[in-house]
Amino acid sequence: MVRRTKEEALQTRDRILDAAEQAFYDKGVSRTSLADIAAQAGVTRGAIYWHFANKGDVFTAMFDRVLLPLDELGARPADVNDDDPLARLTAVLKWCLHAASNDARRRRVFDILFLKCEFVEEMGPVKERHQTSMREGVGKIEQDLMLAVEKAQLPADLDTHRSALYLHAVVGGCLRDTLLLPAPVGFASHTDAIIDACIDALRASPALRKAPAGVSSEPRPR
Repeated sequence: MVRRTKEEALQTRDRILDAAEQAFYDKGVSRTSLADIAAQAGVTRGAIYWHFANKGDVFTAMFDRVLLPLDELGARPADVNDDDPLARLTAVLKWCLHAASNDARRRRVFDILFLKCEFVEEMGPVKERHQTSMREGVGKIEQDLMLAVEKAQLPADLDTHRSALYLHAVVGGCLRDTLLLPAPVGFASHTDAIIDACIDALRASPALRKAPAGVSSEPRPR
């Protein structure tokens, strides 16, 4: 009986999260109340409070069911023995964008996060998680770029930190554009070429090189 009760509780929790996901997607986070979520799930508000402290807690739990695109980067261990780290990084960046386009749940949750969520006080933990994911994603990209430099796949004087910020910004921008632009524009069909162009820029752009010793890379005031 206890096992069955636990299973039923987990089922109720999942139903609440499914309902929250749909309600947030339909109405936006700030306009969705716990009463809305309860009605969508077919449960009482008390049932929600049994599992979650507040709406922010519900959002965080809903969000934890998927990985942000660049969470995938942070989850991958660096492999110093990888003979082609640049190809691996390129493949993961492309996969991040394709997953956001092709997986319905991921797309819905990313749409909520990027387009329908205000980081007000109750959403503080969500903002913190998003910031942590961004920092870890940039750090993991830089690790892979450093390995690619060691393997002579990229210029020895590549500014790996600036390049990691560049790649992170491009992926984030592509994700938002994928969510915002209508399907007939066909943005998703160009994402592979866009990532390939970024890799070309790493090899060729002077703006992504380290400044020579004794020369500041900061722009001079006018």
